[in-house]
Amino acid sequence: MHHGPPRRVAIVAAKRIPFARSNTAYAKLSNKTMLTDTLRAIVDAAGLQGALLGEVVGGAVMKHPRDWNLVRECTLSSGLDPRTPAFDVQQACATGLEAAILVANKIALGQIDAGIACGTDTTSDAPIAVNPRMQRAMMDFNGARSRAAKLKALAAMAHPGNVVPEIPQNAEPRTGRSMGQHAQLTADRWGIGRHEQDELALASHRNLAKAYDDGFFRDLVVPYHGLERDNNLRPDTTLEKMARLRPAFAEGGTITAANASPLTDGASAVLLASEDWARERGLPVLAYMTAAQTAAVDFVDEREGLLMAPAYAVPRMLERARLSLHDFDLYEMHEAFASVVLCTLKAWESPEFCEKRLGLPSALGSIDRAMLNVKGSSIAAGHPFAATGGRILGTLAKMLHEKGHGRGLVSVCAAGGQGATAILER
Repeated sequence: MHHGPPRRVAIVAAKRIPFARSNTAYAKLSNKTMLTDTLRAIVDAAGLQGALLGEVVGGAVMKHPRDWNLVRECTLSSGLDPRTPAFDVQQACATGLEAAILVANKIALGQIDAGIACGTDTTSDAPIAVNPRMQRAMMDFNGARSRAAKLKALAAMAHPGNVVPEIPQNAEPRTGRSMGQHAQLTADRWGIGRHEQDELALASHRNLAKAYDDGFFRDLVVPYHGLERDNNLRPDTTLEKMARLRPAFAEGGTITAANASPLTDGASAVLLASEDWARERGLPVLAYMTAAQTAAVDFVDEREGLLMAPAYAVPRMLERARLSLHDFDLYEMHEAFASVVLCTLKAWESPEFCEKRLGLPSALGSIDRAMLNVKGSSIAAGHPFAATGGRILGTLAKMLHEKGHGRGLVSVCAAGGQGATAILER
């Protein structure tokens, strides 16, 4: 155990596979396959074959019951020493970032010297469950001790109404509304228009396309199953093409398929370590994770938007770090929907919101939009829920490494009215 002040936590490597729209390139792949292959990629890149790491932490949001020990199973096939511990976490879209925070905290406290944070998700291989009546009938059959009881259970299992499966729903259990419906309500409340959402979405595609063309992702993204780039990327899209799309969640609404992230398959991994561990192995320090903060909002009565928790988490983190919103060179905000990014920015610019909701004396401030998601984000790349945090951390860490100095802000909203944020520095 480390004694003294917390150790600095370095990000020393990051890998991901290209993200693919649901039911396309990875339609027949499982979370286990994608995450195992991504872990192998980072193990190979960092020369960790046979290495015993402190821990591997990660997870998936859409997960089959058979994958109850997903990350440990993937770790066993990754090339690491099989004695490396691993466990699953899940915080919806913030899963990947939350995994990195957990690993970073253990490194800072000296409990481990190095670990991998990872995440994977596929909606092409979504877990489809039997309905409750069929489940009860199957359990009755399994527990039946007489022939009559077994026949009764079989009859229930054969009933047409019991055969219909339960498909996973993209809806909040407490409201019945989908994430998109919640996002539309929040956009309406904050007065976020269609054109500005489309403009942010267009910037996401253009920035991601340029980053690929410049070779930025060459050492971050591993070619996989015929893909070398995220196949949701539309470098030739225009505002005119976007304007032709119909509203997705409400008649006359402003959110469309063009300014929202699509259902996506993919996986990512980030290697974090103490400075001494990295130095001993000749691994470069890309950036340091220096702060993190999570938050949640009460969205059930619509007093707060479902995806607005980062609007609270960031100011709390800045206060603890004794920084202002302007003390950053780069801003990475997860684009679940363009409207959510714009609502969050507008909240920070609002004196009323900041005074009444955040307890601040004035508005938190505005950011330089030219420094926002400069290598593209989730609208262009796609959003495999648990893999998005790793994508963002890897991208931001490399940008800071190339810059040679600076500070970056990470903000990720998540289902359930939650959010996770972090600060990277170089």
